[in-house]
Amino acid sequence: MIIRRYLIRQVASTTLVVTALLTMIMIGGRLIKYFGVAAQGRLDVGVLLSIVALRLPEFLVLILPLGFFAGLMLVFGRLYVDHEMAVLNSSGVSRERLGWMLWPLVLLMVLAEASLSLVGASWGSRQSDQIFASQALRSGFDLVKPGEFVSSGAYTIYAGSLSDDRRELRDVFFYQRATEPNQPDRMILAERASRITDPEQQASIVDLQNGRQYQFKAGQAEYNHAEFSYYRLRIEHDRPVDTQISRLETASVQQLWAERQRAPVLAELGFRLSMPWVMLLAAVMAVPLAQVNPRQGRYIRLIPSIMLFATVVVSLMAVKTRVSKNELQGWAFIAVLLGYLLLAIGMTVRYRLPALLKRRACSESST
Repeated sequence: MIIRRYLIRQVASTTLVVTALLTMIMIGGRLIKYFGVAAQGRLDVGVLLSIVALRLPEFLVLILPLGFFAGLMLVFGRLYVDHEMAVLNSSGVSRERLGWMLWPLVLLMVLAEASLSLVGASWGSRQSDQIFASQALRSGFDLVKPGEFVSSGAYTIYAGSLSDDRRELRDVFFYQRATEPNQPDRMILAERASRITDPEQQASIVDLQNGRQYQFKAGQAEYNHAEFSYYRLRIEHDRPVDTQISRLETASVQQLWAERQRAPVLAELGFRLSMPWVMLLAAVMAVPLAQVNPRQGRYIRLIPSIMLFATVVVSLMAVKTRVSKNELQGWAFIAVLLGYLLLAIGMTVRYRLPALLKRRACSESST
């Protein structure tokens, strides 16, 4: 029990540190991307952290197995380097028995990965898509920055200045692209534009003052011109946010299972069901790969082993692509997992074989 608690504590803490480090690296890259979108005026800075938090389960689906594998490699490698493994072996505790002692932690990691893969990632993606959709329907007043052109859907808006309460624009340029064939584009120039909220329609209405309106079609020289002292205009989409599923990544397992006859749906479902088993492969593969000579150091096999383990996820993603194109069947996911399991068993036997032969030779010589 003491050895089990010691191993579980060491592996869990190391896995947590490695996973946190990898997560910070990936989140940093995504934040840079989202900041670029926000700088273009297509995303409110205030929702960046919410989007990143909602996309976190999707990141962890790929990061957690790698962090767990690296944690196992580091802990078992340290046991060899610090000669703790030699002491344990001389006490009758083999390397495989140490691996079996970790089954409570392995089971917990499998359940965590299953929760993320089957429920958390799709739910987070669905919620983040809704935020993006709601951002696409924001009013131009929420997007406008003085002295910059900002696009929102079919609209492009420019204002020379903006009042402190963001309810009035000055020196306004407004362009609306036609959304239907044979309809003209519209361009409006106005001195002032003030915002009015319509509580019944839940839309932003703009009152324009002292301006000119031009209507024209691309490629034609004819246009309509009108001047006005007062003009009311709606610049926000009047349709509700689309909350239906638009990507397979946002679909629940129940929805995928109901349409599993379709190749893309089967590919997404097979990939989600495969990821929890990758956590078991991490435990089976890390134990033999972590065996090192104390003089070599525990890091000599870390990078090659991580690259080998990464090929498991890469192979599953490649199978997902092939299945979605109907080039492979769903059993290809099982074939990949079984192939790597046989590889892990082969590595275990290979590393144990010299010790068994040496032990047999010693027993024969003694007799």
